[in-house]
Amino acid sequence: MPINILMPALSPTMTEGTLSRWLVNEGDTVNSGDVLAEIETDKATMEVEAVEEGKIAKILVPGGTEGVAVNQTIAVLLEEDEDASALENFSSEAEASVAKAEPKQEEAPAAPIAEKTPASTPPSTPAAPAPVSASGDRIFASPLARRMASQENLELSALKGSGPHGRIVKADILSAVEQGIGKAGASTETSAAAPAKAASDASGPNARELADMLGMEYDLEPLSSMRRVIANRLSESKQTVPHFYLSVDCEMDKLLAFRKELNASGDVKISVNDFVIRAAALALKKVPAANASFSDEGILSYKNADISVAVATPSGLITPIIKAAQNKGLGVISSEMKDLAGRARDGKLKPEEYQGGTFSISNLGMFGIKDFSAIINPPQGCILAVGAGEQRPVVKDGALAIATVMTCTLSVDHRVVDGAVGAEYMAAFKALIQEPLSMLL
Repeated sequence: MPINILMPALSPTMTEGTLSRWLVNEGDTVNSGDVLAEIETDKATMEVEAVEEGKIAKILVPGGTEGVAVNQTIAVLLEEDEDASALENFSSEAEASVAKAEPKQEEAPAAPIAEKTPASTPPSTPAAPAPVSASGDRIFASPLARRMASQENLELSALKGSGPHGRIVKADILSAVEQGIGKAGASTETSAAAPAKAASDASGPNARELADMLGMEYDLEPLSSMRRVIANRLSESKQTVPHFYLSVDCEMDKLLAFRKELNASGDVKISVNDFVIRAAALALKKVPAANASFSDEGILSYKNADISVAVATPSGLITPIIKAAQNKGLGVISSEMKDLAGRARDGKLKPEEYQGGTFSISNLGMFGIKDFSAIINPPQGCILAVGAGEQRPVVKDGALAIATVMTCTLSVDHRVVDGAVGAEYMAAFKALIQEPLSMLL
């Protein structure tokens, strides 16, 4: 029996992804464990392995296709004792399933990479009728494109698909939104004039419309999946999470001297950021009320300090996690962070390595930034923004002196962490930074 190879769910919240490229061709024989394709999610590019042995009979979704729904059939595999005759009825049905796939549920369950195709399928809940054009022809669109079109109030019949066999995909919806075309109930003339109308709206034109109006030259780089998710999540965070901010100045001279001694005598080179991660985790152990998240059901108080550390990549920001950092020494933290950061920049992190942290750190000190306030990474309750260590005048015992000072700012979700708790946390963090030997206790 031919085997459907399905688009896998590579994380609990994944509902669609980009099939970056196939690493096999039609006609190739594959064994269990062979890498079939690369799938790009919003955070990383991951390899998909075969779980069955056989021959790749048909590739239904070509490499480079965006918005491929979880559980959608992407290829067909023939078992070892089967030949092409087994596909006489099966292939057309599989191809039709790709074109006719209905919108998926928002929370898709994790799916196996391949599953046996049953001889018969039990009746399912009747699906909503697929859209048709004015001429009565069926309109083929990906599940994601249909959902986006509904959200943007677009008529699919007014759009031209750029996917396989003219299928409407996510990129076509985004293009229609940018160009202001395809709005339901709008005439062609009205749709074409949408950008001009937007320019006259009270809110004013967007950046691209304004640049076009004024004849400004620019290069347009389409949003990556990661960049789009970052934009949506941070916009939501800033609009829905009540932020407040607490800043402290930490003197670093003892820490820098201690770091120099450690690096001179050990094989692992400890960075200032490694000390910050360790201090942040230990401070959460001292003030556990700050290691929490808000939910409608109540406050989640975490037992481990899983520290998410912001890492810049070509596609956008990602936050690999040092798990249970309160139980790890500086050397272990340093080694783990180097490995995670390297694989983050290469897009090779596993979902569990960047999802689920309890507290975030964003360090811009290496760029010379003195201080800044970071946006909370939902559903976490706090994020620590770390500035550059610099020599500043300080007063010690009534006399003016020079010290290396680092400004750190805690952004706090006021729904879960009160001001007094945030202040207690920052006091504990500052004490650890200024007395680094206490991190070894």
